[in-house]
Amino acid sequence: MGILDGRICIVTGATRGIGREIALEFARQGGSVAFTWRSSSEHAASLESEIASLGAKSLSISCDAADSVAVQSMIDRVASEFGRIDILVNNAGITQDNLLLRMSTDQFDAVIRNNLNSVFYSSRAVLKTMLKQRSGSIINIGSIVGVTGNAGQANYAAAKAGMIGFTKSLAKEVASRNIRANVIAPGFIATEMTAKIPEAELKTWIEGIPLKRAGTPADVANLCVFLASDASNYITGQVVHVNGGMFM
Repeated sequence: MGILDGRICIVTGATRGIGREIALEFARQGGSVAFTWRSSSEHAASLESEIASLGAKSLSISCDAADSVAVQSMIDRVASEFGRIDILVNNAGITQDNLLLRMSTDQFDAVIRNNLNSVFYSSRAVLKTMLKQRSGSIINIGSIVGVTGNAGQANYAAAKAGMIGFTKSLAKEVASRNIRANVIAPGFIATEMTAKIPEAELKTWIEGIPLKRAGTPADVANLCVFLASDASNYITGQVVHVNGGMFM
């Protein structure tokens, strides 16, 4: 028995890092998992196989999270195939870092489109199903920089800060229908992306974290399961930080 037995879950951008671990943990907890990907069919097939090995159902969908038509089609397909949607995790996103004076309009727009507009598209698309059910949990994967800011990431920080305002507004709109919306804000999480950071720079980052270690995708996934489950039924409109004390 798992805490998500019988639940239908969607995780966007799930083939790597945090998204992949969330999808796998949902499967371990008894959920059926629909997940989206854009760039690697090989990674998608690998995740599909791993979910199957856990005895869970999965549905792999190629979808550009920044394309509102594609997102609506994806949500409609999941609702049609599974009959309901209980959990939506908006994890898909990109970075295009640069100092502001060097940041192009395209770099700014692309990050806002992929990290903020995408959350609007999928949340709007899933609401019809959740409102009919009178239940649901929407979890948006934000970032510590959406609260603290970060030099060289004005576009990313703006998108993640926007996500917080969006989520709080959404939570107020749909609470009367027993639909919850929350943000998880990870700090420094060890993934394929952070593995490319030079060792000296990595050491400096870790020294600035009170728990003296980087977070893991599992640290985020475990919180995601909690917010998706009935154990968090009285939690909505919140920003929950997973950062080892990096920001308090």
